[in-house]
Amino acid sequence: MKTQNNNVSLTALPIRLNQYYDLTKPRVVSLIIFTAVVGMFLSTPGLVPLHTLALGTLGIGLAAAAGAVVNQILDQRYDHIMARTRARPLPTGQVDTPHALAFALALGALSMIILMQGVNSLTAILTFISLIGYAVVYTVFLKHWTPQNIVIGGAAGAAPPVLGWAAVNGSINGDALLLFLIIFCWTPPHFWALALYRKQDYANAGIPMLPVTHGDKFTRLHIVLYTVLLAAVSVMPFATKMSGWIYLLGAILLNGRFVFYALCLYRTYSDALARKMFGFSIQYLAMLFALMLIDHYRIYYQVWLGVD
Repeated sequence: MKTQNNNVSLTALPIRLNQYYDLTKPRVVSLIIFTAVVGMFLSTPGLVPLHTLALGTLGIGLAAAAGAVVNQILDQRYDHIMARTRARPLPTGQVDTPHALAFALALGALSMIILMQGVNSLTAILTFISLIGYAVVYTVFLKHWTPQNIVIGGAAGAAPPVLGWAAVNGSINGDALLLFLIIFCWTPPHFWALALYRKQDYANAGIPMLPVTHGDKFTRLHIVLYTVLLAAVSVMPFATKMSGWIYLLGAILLNGRFVFYALCLYRTYSDALARKMFGFSIQYLAMLFALMLIDHYRIYYQVWLGVD
C-alpha cells in the first residue's frame, strides 16, 4: 500500500509542477526574457559576461514570473468569467490562493536576491518597480479604471530591454530608452487586436477595454494610428546609428506587413483577421529585436576583423 501511494505521488508531481508553471504565463515571460537578453547584448560592443547574462536573465525572468502569478491571483474572479482565462490553475481550483501567493513571493524574493547580489542594485530596483507596475498598478487600478489601461500600463511591459541594458552597464542611456519606446508603442495595437475578438469576454467581466467602452471602429482606428507610430519609432535605431542597413530593411518589411494588417482590420473587420494580427504582432516584436541583435554583431565583427 505504501509503495502504491508513493507511485501515485510521483505520478502527480509532474502535473502539480506544470500547474505552477502555467501560473507564470510562460509564453509571455519567454518574450520578456528574450527582449531583456537582446537589451543586454545591444548594450555592449562585445560579448556580455557569462555571469551577468546568466544571473540577469534568471533574475529578470523570475520577477516576470512572480508578476504573472500575482496578476492571476488578483484577477482570478474575472478569469473565472472569461472564456480565455477560465481554464487557468486558480479559477479551476488546481492551485489555491495561499499556495499561489507563497509561490509568487518566493519567486519575487529570489529574483531580488539574485539581481541585488549577483548583478547590480539599479537592475534590481528597476525590476522591482516594473513588477509592482504590472502586478499591482496595472492589474488592480488601471485595468479596471480606464480604457487606456493598456497604454499607460504598457510602460511596465516595455521595461525588459532597459533592465537587460542596466544589468550589463549599471546605467541606462538614450538607446535603452529607445528600445523601451518601441515596445511601449507596440503594446496597444498588439493587445487591442486581442481585445477586439475577445470583446464579449471583457464586457462580461466588466473590464473597460477600449472596444467595450468606445466600440470596434474607434478601436480599429487607434490600432492604425499606433501601428503607424510604431513604424516610425522602430526605424529610429537606424537614424541614431544604433543599427544598420540590415535592421532597417527588415524593419521596413515587418512594419509594412503590420500596417497592412491594421488597415485591413480597419476597413473590413473579422475575428479571424484580428487573431492573425495578434499572432503576427508577437512574431513582429521577436523578429524586430532579433534583427537588432544580428545587425549589432555584424557591425561588431566587421570592426573586430577590420572589414569596412
